[in-house]
Amino acid sequence: QVQLVESGGGLVQPGGSLRLSCVVSGFTLEYHPMGWFRQAPGKEREGVSSISVDGTTYYTDSVKGRFTISRDNAKNTVYLQMNNLKPEDTALYYCATISVGGTVVPATEWDEYDYWGQGTQVTVSS
Repeated sequence: QVQLVESGGGLVQPGGSLRLSCVVSGFTLEYHPMGWFRQAPGKEREGVSSISVDGTTYYTDSVKGRFTISRDNAKNTVYLQMNNLKPEDTALYYCATISVGGTVVPATEWDEYDYWGQGTQVTVSS
C-alpha cells in the first residue's frame, strides 16, 4: 500500500522557519520524483518544489531563495525546509509522487503526480 505522511506544519510568525517531512512507504523513494504542493483557501493548488531521481530540484518563483527540497533515500523521507516565511505562505502543504517512477515523466510535470499525502497545515501570522 502506497502511503505518504507529512508532518512538521504549525503556526509560525513571519520570518520564522519550519521543516516539513514526508515519510513514504509502499514504494522505493530513490526511484521516484517527489513534489511539494500547497493550497490556500480560495486558491488553486500550486506546485511549490520538486526533486527528480537524479537530484535536480525546482522551485516556484515565490519561494526561490527561501525553501529547499531534499531527500534521504535511506529514511524514505523527503523534506521541505522553509525559511523566512511570509503570511502568503499560509496553506495546506502536501507531498506527492509520480507512480511510474524513473525519469520518463519530468518531476516538473505537476499534473502527472498521482499519489498524495494527507497534508500538513502551515500558518504564518503575527
